[in-house]
Amino acid sequence: MTLARKLANFIAMSTNVNIAEFKDRISEFLALVEKGGEVIVCRRNVPVARVESVRQTHRAKPEHGALGCMKGSVKIHGNLTEPCISEGDWDMLH
Repeated sequence: MTLARKLANFIAMSTNVNIAEFKDRISEFLALVEKGGEVIVCRRNVPVARVESVRQTHRAKPEHGALGCMKGSVKIHGNLTEPCISEGDWDMLH
């Protein structure tokens, strides 16, 4: 498939609709979302919401849960209890 055709398919998968049309054709728009598209819902042609799939199979899953996922990734150099600038320089800033 050529790049132009892929781009055309991607653009076709993103649709802007006003609220009334979205309400009338919600089943069709949800079918589009299930296929990987997205729907931008507008009020008087101004975007107010995006409807997209909650499936995230394309994203990598973290090895750990949210708690502790960065454990071991930070190295602290120096003493965190000491000021980072001298007292004389600190007075100069005031």
